[in-house]
Amino acid sequence: MSEIRKTYSPVEVESKWYSYWLENKFFHSAPNANKKPYTIVIPPPNVTGVLHMGHMLNNTIQDVLIRKARMEGQESCWVPGTDHASIATEAKVVALLREQGIKKSDLSRDKFLEHAWVWKEKYGGIILEQLKKLGASCDWERTRFTMEDNLSEAVIEVFNKLHTDGMIYRGFRMVNWDPEGKTALSDEEVIHKEVQSKLYYIKYQVVGSDDYALVATTRPETILGDTAVCIHPKDDRWKHLKGKKVIVPLINKEIPIIEDEYVDLEFGTGCLKVTPAHDVNDYQLGQKHGLEIIDIMNDDGTFNEKAQLYVGLDRFKVRKQLSAELEEKGYLTKTENLTNNVGYSERTNAVVEPRLSLQWFVNMRSFMDKHPEVLSSVMNDEIKLHPAKFKNTYKHWIDNIKDWCISRQLWWGQRIPAWYLSDGQYVVAMNETEALAKAKTLSGNTSLTLSDLRQDEDVLDTWFSSWLWPISVFDGFKDPNNEDIKYYYPTNDLVTAPEILFFWVARMIMAGYAFRGEKPFSNVYLTGIVRDKQGRKMSKSLGNSPDPLDLITKYGADGVRFGMLLSSPAGNDLLFDDKYCEQGRNFTNKLWNAFRLIKGWEVDRNLPYTHAASVEWMNAKINSSLVEIEDHFSKYRLSDALMSVYKLVWDDLCSWYLEMIKPEYDRELDKSLPIDAKTYQETLLIFEKILKIVHPFMPFITEELWHDIKERDAKDCVIIAQWPTVSDLNSNEISTLSFVENTLKPAITAINNHIQKNNLKRTSKLNSLFIVPNTTEEHNTADSFLPYIIKLSKCDFDIKTLKDGVPLFQHFYPYAINNKYQIQIEKENNLDSEAEKERIEKELEYTKGFLISVEKKLNNDKFVQNAAASVLENERQKQQDALSKIKSLEEALKEIVA
Repeated sequence: MSEIRKTYSPVEVESKWYSYWLENKFFHSAPNANKKPYTIVIPPPNVTGVLHMGHMLNNTIQDVLIRKARMEGQESCWVPGTDHASIATEAKVVALLREQGIKKSDLSRDKFLEHAWVWKEKYGGIILEQLKKLGASCDWERTRFTMEDNLSEAVIEVFNKLHTDGMIYRGFRMVNWDPEGKTALSDEEVIHKEVQSKLYYIKYQVVGSDDYALVATTRPETILGDTAVCIHPKDDRWKHLKGKKVIVPLINKEIPIIEDEYVDLEFGTGCLKVTPAHDVNDYQLGQKHGLEIIDIMNDDGTFNEKAQLYVGLDRFKVRKQLSAELEEKGYLTKTENLTNNVGYSERTNAVVEPRLSLQWFVNMRSFMDKHPEVLSSVMNDEIKLHPAKFKNTYKHWIDNIKDWCISRQLWWGQRIPAWYLSDGQYVVAMNETEALAKAKTLSGNTSLTLSDLRQDEDVLDTWFSSWLWPISVFDGFKDPNNEDIKYYYPTNDLVTAPEILFFWVARMIMAGYAFRGEKPFSNVYLTGIVRDKQGRKMSKSLGNSPDPLDLITKYGADGVRFGMLLSSPAGNDLLFDDKYCEQGRNFTNKLWNAFRLIKGWEVDRNLPYTHAASVEWMNAKINSSLVEIEDHFSKYRLSDALMSVYKLVWDDLCSWYLEMIKPEYDRELDKSLPIDAKTYQETLLIFEKILKIVHPFMPFITEELWHDIKERDAKDCVIIAQWPTVSDLNSNEISTLSFVENTLKPAITAINNHIQKNNLKRTSKLNSLFIVPNTTEEHNTADSFLPYIIKLSKCDFDIKTLKDGVPLFQHFYPYAINNKYQIQIEKENNLDSEAEKERIEKELEYTKGFLISVEKKLNNDKFVQNAAASVLENERQKQQDALSKIKSLEEALKEIVA
């Protein structure tokens, strides 16, 4: 073993080992008939993106899963890649061109795309490079991009197939419109924010009367597009208006009063203005009642000629001027402050405008009717959601599914494969050649040329490419029977955020069944949202999100991974605090210093093997911890698994095992005595086993220490070392484990508490202390651990064991440990009965409370059915120990009272 440095240097270690792993192709995967595949496809981050805290959490979880699978001997394949992010990328390119004095409108489509590809090549790989700093062990040779040729061809193929099957149509529908990006948005691209608004109360005069209808609205500017006022048929306040007409203020247009139960009797005035072209619900009312549809806005949010007033003015300027004019002319009776949710474009931050627009849609209800397994596979756990609470949410969305708007008014993306003839008819095809042939057939004109056709200007929604991701990354469309798709698909686990459960996860499930006839993955781990200490979602606008790379520089990648995972149970939000990363860094230092301690020991090969009992316990403890860890992994409780790992290292290895076997310090020689060779070698094997268990969570320090233990071959790395397996313990190992956990540790804790309470020092010589076994069978086990009680106690005792439970003293401190052992510490003559009575009462109260908590678990049918057998047995043992302890304490209390 080489000399180990005093302090751990994450920066040096992380760059060294990541390069080494890449050079040796440890991340690369290829189909292997002798191995079981384990596959994860990365949720492709936007090509415009840089690493944020959500990426950190998501990719750390994926890396833990892939590293563990790799160590288990599975052919592990983690496919990375990026999403072309139509709206975000186009906005970036437009902004860059603007800085150069170039307007998008001055460029041809092809010229603009040239600029976009240059931008992508320069900036598009930043986030993937940043993921490497985190330790992400992706198969970088398999990196894909949603706009590369093969993946784009897959998108066009799917569009053609769905259109042929009648699943895609073109029509006027209400959509989310981004006036700044000048494009339709999907629901997931709209961010709803609570804002302070106003509620405007406006009078609409009744035709031929001095009476009026009073309407309350948050968007007074849209009155210029009103085509009706609606009242509830059972609203007595406005029944006198039934069948009448009112006049739209300022433009003096007569519109009808209609009746519909849609009107909310509790909101506003009970009179609802209806603007079918500018509100989703109003549009549905308009369709139901045959109302006129008047679109008063241009695609940039300015008013057009149909508005009659304020033509060319921005919608928010119109709101200000129009409300002032309404007030001036007596139509505006009052305004009220109101807090409401307003939709903003995720990419441009513009307020989203509901707008009636000619777009392309997927008929989702027909799709679901054809593929009912999209719902049933999740509800019957063929595809498991973790946590399962999201199943009901998933079902609700599927049951209420709406048609999917898939067209975007952009240039960056897969262009819609539809070509229009001069008469407005269109054909859908894979390419221009096929389109021309179809157009000739459709028109009956064989002399048509490509110049007679015009391809649709729009591109497809980015999600229309990413829903194919698990198939397309393995070229499952280009070559449906290729070796990769047959081996790696379906994939195993998907790790993503709950907010895209429907917009991405559900759609991938749809694509899997529609285009491969099977599910795309087996498990979906849904992470929570990373929030700050105040519970606010981290965002650039709030300035409450730390730079992940700064955190890695400060705490090391292992420390940050630890901090993210420890506080992030599946499906629950993470309240992030730097202190978790600091705790992670402290954990790396603990592991580092533990090995420095071991390496600093002098080994004497002539010494007898004196620590067999402690070695046996530590190995048994690792085994029992593995049972716990595997159970947590099987339930996707990664934060719980990490906590079990943390306790194994910090408590069991460092606080107990190493303290048990640590050589004594010779004060006269001013140095530690040597350790026997057998114990030393067993300790190194134990340490190796622990490094394997820690590795998926903290890969860098474990690889460094793995190679510090001994000289190894180039391929002998912990990243591909065999994951420790759980083994059945023999009766002696079970007895040893039970004694240390249930007797030795509580005994030493009780003794040290006694010492601390009585302000005793190491040099104090107490009266005798006895470990009293209640059964003779346990006597030998107790004897083998007596040296550790002396060693780990903070005071010197004359320690003995007896083969029966007869009290040795008339007055003694009783410390009930469990149903097998108790401690008796002889009391001094100046016995403080009241203090001892108070101590026992407190311990009795605590133990009864502990028993109640244990019995709650054992009386919980769900816990009993789902818990591993070893976990159940452990809880039942706790119950018995608590009952025995209560009995012993009650007897001791009776003695003092007597």
